[in-house]
Amino acid sequence: MSDLTKRWPFGLNRRNWPDYLAFFIFALFVLLFFDVYASRSATAWAVEWRQPFQFVTHFGLSEWVLVPSGLVFLVSFLMFRFWGKTSHWRRAIFELSLLSGFIFAAVAGTGLITAFAKRILGRGRPTVYDDFGAFDFQYIFNDWTFQSFPSGHSTTAMATAIVVGFLAPRFFRLFLIIALVTGVSRVVTGDHYPTDVLAGFAVGALGTYAIRNLFARRRWLFRPTPGGKIRFTGVPALRRLLQRALA
Repeated sequence: MSDLTKRWPFGLNRRNWPDYLAFFIFALFVLLFFDVYASRSATAWAVEWRQPFQFVTHFGLSEWVLVPSGLVFLVSFLMFRFWGKTSHWRRAIFELSLLSGFIFAAVAGTGLITAFAKRILGRGRPTVYDDFGAFDFQYIFNDWTFQSFPSGHSTTAMATAIVVGFLAPRFFRLFLIIALVTGVSRVVTGDHYPTDVLAGFAVGALGTYAIRNLFARRRWLFRPTPGGKIRFTGVPALRRLLQRALA
């Protein structure tokens, strides 16, 4: 996944995706044997060790990304539609709407997939382990305590990291580390099992790649190259406008 210009991560493509899916399911199955042990061991840590994770876990809240990106997209899109003259300003506003729209679509889109899966599967969280165990499911008709798989915070954190990787690759590793620590924090805080976190990471990463590829088909922010990769085209008009403003 280090080369974020590839169409899909880890060499995934249309031909080998069944093999990848089979391996992922097998990995989840193996991890199931460690779910309870890892969860109960982490939640038994001393308070001093758990407190930093209780702080970090908030980085997985989608509101941090959705609210600002959604507002910027709404305002910039309306300005673009009602801006009469063709000018550098209008082009910059268009690029801003695409940029904020992509960020919003990636986080909201992957979040909706996770929310739908949570509701359908209805896996019990670690908080109800003593009463129901780790493999009790209440399909469709459930509440928060039975919406453990996949982890929504992990999905959001990974989607955000991938978005940053697409738009500003130099900061990708930083945000990837934050995403991984956020995923670990969900186990330490007792909200999820490790398999929930792994599934959330997968949804966040693959969903964001899919949305990036969809934007590339329309030549929005991204452009396919002859070599089969996808490049970020940048926001030149918006950048020039900011440079003038800061000059």
